[in-house]
Amino acid sequence: MKITFKINGESISKDIKPSLLLIDFIRDGLGLKGTKPGCLEGECGACTVIVDGLAINSCMYLAININGKEITTIEGLGTKENPLDKVQEKMVEHGAVQCGFCTPGMVMTTKAYSDKCIAEGIIPTQEEVKKSLEGNLCRCTGYAKIIEASEAVYKQER
Repeated sequence: MKITFKINGESISKDIKPSLLLIDFIRDGLGLKGTKPGCLEGECGACTVIVDGLAINSCMYLAININGKEITTIEGLGTKENPLDKVQEKMVEHGAVQCGFCTPGMVMTTKAYSDKCIAEGIIPTQEEVKKSLEGNLCRCTGYAKIIEASEAVYKQER
C-alpha cells in the first residue's frame, strides 16, 4: 500500500505492508532510531511521536494511519540555529536526563502538551503536568526532575 506523509518537515511517499507498526516503519523503514521500542504494549511511552499535533504510542499505531498526516519524531525537534528544542533544553537544565531511554518519549509528550497549552492559552498546574506525562515510564525514577523540567517549559512560554 502506498502512503504519503510528512515527517520532520520532509514529504515522503512509500510502499508499506498494511500490518506494519509505525515504530518499525520509523526505525527500520526510515532509519530514525531516536524513537525507542520499550514495552511494545503502549504502556511505557518510550516510542511516543507526534502525529498531527497529538502524542501517540508508535508501537500501537499502524503506519498506514499516517497517510496524509504530519509526524514529528525526536529527530525533528530543534533547528540548525538552535539544535535543541525548548523542551530538550529544559530537560538538560533540570538534570531530567539520566539513562536517556525514556527521554525521547518524555520530550515528545511534553512538546505535544506544551504546544496544545500555548495554542489554547492554558498555563497548566503541576497536577495537570503530571497527568500529561501519564503513560511515560522512567526506569531511573527521575520523575521529580522531569516534572520540574516540564513545568519550566510552560513558565518559559509566558
